[in-house]
Amino acid sequence: MTIPATSEAPSPGFFARAWAGLLSNIVKFGIVGGLGFVLDVAVFNLLRVGALGTEQWWATALGAKVVSTSLAIIFNWLGNRFWTFRRERHTHIVVEFIEFVVASLLGMAVSLACLWITHHILGLTSLWADNISGNVIGLGLGTMLRFVLYQFWVWNPRRAKTEKTE
Repeated sequence: MTIPATSEAPSPGFFARAWAGLLSNIVKFGIVGGLGFVLDVAVFNLLRVGALGTEQWWATALGAKVVSTSLAIIFNWLGNRFWTFRRERHTHIVVEFIEFVVASLLGMAVSLACLWITHHILGLTSLWADNISGNVIGLGLGTMLRFVLYQFWVWNPRRAKTEKTE
């Protein structure tokens, strides 16, 4: 008795598909985030060293971080919407953008809190200290929070499927 040969490979199980999808999103999120990080750090440091003047609010540690992170938020939304989570994106772009901004602002709050503690409470006011607290520790913690919020709220695959069936 012979078993007919088929050219189809067995389909992967649920957990294998879920893991592959999550791993793919983590890698893409990392690439978009890495480019956003470069933008964030570059703008932050340009503002801190006075590239646009030293007497304006954006030249302060917290002001520079607000401006640089805001630019990175817009960049990251575009990258994540059109690449990382393109299959899960909303049909209502304004709602998606608002949710993305809320999640991003929560991540920014983590970064600003780290920067504020080191700069204003601990008195570590050097450019080096500002970069470590705001751009390493703060962005690292904020990025973990943002990924969870993006994955399970902003671009939750179940929400995207529900919207497409409505």
